[in-house]
Amino acid sequence: MTNDRSIGIVLLQLGGPDSLEAVEPFLYNLFCDPDIIDLPFAFLFRKPLARFISSRRAPKVQEYYRRIGRKSPILKLTVRQARALERALQGKVNCKSVIAMRYWHPMTDEAIEEIRKANIERVLLLPLYPHYSKTTTGSSVNEWKRMMIQKGISVLQSDVVVEYCEHPLYIKGLIRNINIALKRVKAEDRSKVNLVFSAHGTPVKLVKSGDPYQSHIIRTYNAVVKEGNFGIPHHLCYQSKVGPEKWLEPSLDDTIRQLANEKVTHMIVIPIAFVSDHSETLWEINIEARQEAKHLGIKHFDMSPGLNTNPYFIQALADIVEKKVKQWAA
Repeated sequence: MTNDRSIGIVLLQLGGPDSLEAVEPFLYNLFCDPDIIDLPFAFLFRKPLARFISSRRAPKVQEYYRRIGRKSPILKLTVRQARALERALQGKVNCKSVIAMRYWHPMTDEAIEEIRKANIERVLLLPLYPHYSKTTTGSSVNEWKRMMIQKGISVLQSDVVVEYCEHPLYIKGLIRNINIALKRVKAEDRSKVNLVFSAHGTPVKLVKSGDPYQSHIIRTYNAVVKEGNFGIPHHLCYQSKVGPEKWLEPSLDDTIRQLANEKVTHMIVIPIAFVSDHSETLWEINIEARQEAKHLGIKHFDMSPGLNTNPYFIQALADIVEKKVKQWAA
């Protein structure tokens, strides 16, 4: 099933600072996003507010990145995912994959230029967010549309993958990585393990407004628990809260404290909403949460590996692309 003309596969991702100096402008871009700061008349004060928040948060966030290599690994890992996807599609789909980061380079306008230079006439926007939210996939797609209008491009056909939270190969990839972490526990202690699935949180008001993100997370969680058949306790929680608003609960911190109070001694945290390692996994889970767990008396704390180029995850992406291309040809 090789298509005659090459199609563009645009991998949509958050992005991350590529140096400590890039942290503040990265945060500024994040808090300038109308899909993030969504308040009445926000267009009147969005930029000053973003400048204020980013300047206040930058020193603290820089310290996080200093502890994990002085930059985000997300671009390096996304490039690897893009190349692995091209290899998986070789001989099946004639394609070129490009990366469109939302808040740091290579950004959406750069991805569009790359597509245009390759004389590609049709693209598939493939979010590296298995769960749809207006703040992730929605934001990236909106930015794509804005940049297309800004550049005066009308001939490029675009299609979007909305979500794939229950794709069997994606679920299989998560199960594979959980089993890797379980094998690091002594066989006689595995029955003591509690699996803690941690997803990026969102404000409760976003869910109440109809955003399907939380329902997609729950679908993934239920599918992994059912298919994995681990036979040990499991929990779902949320992390990465920012600001004073009420966010989804329970938090990762509260879950760790609760389990410690229940005398749980062995714990594996699964970053269920993230498809590559970055600050939320490497800092928040693997350093911050680990320190808290140790302080509370957890004897064995581990984090399952990030999906990154997990072969099942790459196969899931390839399967999604192949099915879309078949639909186009029908």
